[in-house]
Amino acid sequence: MTRRITVLGAGVMGTGITTLALAHGIPVTLVDLETAVLDRARASVGRQLRHAQLLGAAPDVPPGELTTSTSAADCAGSIAVIEAISEHAEQKDKILREVSGIVDPGTVIVSNTSGIPIDELAASVERPDELVGIHFMNPPYLITMVEIARGPRTSDRTMESVRDLLNLVNRRGIAVRDAPGFVTSRLLHPMINNAARIVGEGVADAAEVDELMAGCLGHPTGPLRTADLIGLDNLADSLFALHERLGDPQFLPCEQLLDHVRAGRLGRKSGSGFYEYEEITR
Repeated sequence: MTRRITVLGAGVMGTGITTLALAHGIPVTLVDLETAVLDRARASVGRQLRHAQLLGAAPDVPPGELTTSTSAADCAGSIAVIEAISEHAEQKDKILREVSGIVDPGTVIVSNTSGIPIDELAASVERPDELVGIHFMNPPYLITMVEIARGPRTSDRTMESVRDLLNLVNRRGIAVRDAPGFVTSRLLHPMINNAARIVGEGVADAAEVDELMAGCLGHPTGPLRTADLIGLDNLADSLFALHERLGDPQFLPCEQLLDHVRAGRLGRKSGSGFYEYEEITR
């Protein structure tokens, strides 16, 4: 049987995960609601594949075949389904319920959530033991480590399948206990939020903040370039989700970040965020 996976959501993370799988020769069905979004995603995946190949981040194998669809029913027969839609619990609940009723028992269902607890999402699926979180970092085809969020009902068999899946794409995972934000988002998102707040207060501009974080503290790209890569709307959604579950005011998106989102300055995917970009990536 062909080792095909399905990715749900053709946004920044969905296209990045799709690129990672295709680069390792794995066929992917990419599902989204709108044909126009899928057309843009196909072009974006092509650019990302070329980038991965130029940087030596893709193995020397023929790329997998990309199929696009507007129907979640096309996930049937996949070895794994990876949900990578926006960070809204009600939207995740809807798509996970639908997919859970389609796939065969034993199929791993993965959420790429950056902060919603896996056990909360497990209420949406028919077999909670087959749900797990894999938090891919952006861009997935370049970053070789992932965070695995094991829910309290995630089975040993599912964890073994996750390791097999990650081996197929040459990725190393570190498993952490289920909690809002897990490890990476609990640490990274407040840092980005504070960096944006500093810019809003006029203490320094975005480039100065990033240069100081890179030169003094060893952050490879700086928090605000990272924010633009994540997508400022996605970041704000994640911060709101974390604040709702943790009640900590440090997770409330600051006004500087929200002003950018309201103005449509969403980062690289829109052509502008904390920085200006010549090429729109979504």
